[in-house]
Amino acid sequence: MSYGLVLEGGAMRGMFTSGVLDIFLENGIEFGGTVGVSAGATFGCNYKSRQIGRSIRYNKRFSKDWRYCSLRSLIATGDMYGAKFCYDTLPKELDPLDFKTYASNPMEFYIVASDADTGKPVYKKLETCDDADLTWMRASASMPLVSKPVKIDGYTLLDGGMTDSIPLKFSESLGYDHNVVILTQPRNFVKKPNKLIPLMRIALRKYPELVKAMANRHNMYNEQTRYIFEKADRGEVLVICPDKPLGISRTEKNPDELERVYQEGRKAGESFLPEVKKFLGC
Repeated sequence: MSYGLVLEGGAMRGMFTSGVLDIFLENGIEFGGTVGVSAGATFGCNYKSRQIGRSIRYNKRFSKDWRYCSLRSLIATGDMYGAKFCYDTLPKELDPLDFKTYASNPMEFYIVASDADTGKPVYKKLETCDDADLTWMRASASMPLVSKPVKIDGYTLLDGGMTDSIPLKFSESLGYDHNVVILTQPRNFVKKPNKLIPLMRIALRKYPELVKAMANRHNMYNEQTRYIFEKADRGEVLVICPDKPLGISRTEKNPDELERVYQEGRKAGESFLPEVKKFLGC
């Protein structure tokens, strides 16, 4: 069997995912491939580089630094999450990503971004986390309205969650027939229509297909969770998710709140560890 790992986004809800992944690392849990969306990509890369604790460490350290995430950054650069700081200064200087371990780890790592021109998802395998890969990662996490579209390889890209929020089917298309899916919303969560669609029609008027995708995102998301939990109930997928809403802001700056959600992820990872080992045949 081929085992895959699928990581939902959700901005700072991703601290939950980081907690689960650190438990996996501490217990030698490995997969053939991982697909991450948005925060699932930016935090999930630390799983491939095998850096326990890096996600929570730098998020707590820089949560109140205006260069990391702030209205000031949005006004000054066009990105609430500063592109230069988050995808250059931080991973290369302030809290370095282990690029050597990342590249040597045989696990495949894919991210999802959204093509602004077509309104369709685009998938990219990140093999080394070089500058081009980091730009693709930034594209995957570039939230609409608070990020500039990212241009690379002939694409104009924004947040992957807009077009494929939980890419289980993509993971299956790669041949990973048994997948662990980490969600950042509880099982009973039902996504509602986005109230900001009227504003997006104005701000993203150059990209009408992407706006259409966003207007339908709640239907896409709810269909994906239905598919996932139907497979989970048949034992074909293992889902790890919070028991209740995490109650954290998408741009949370309180280190205590970040730590709280990270610890909830660790508790979930520990609780599910026997099931994960059984599912993977460890």
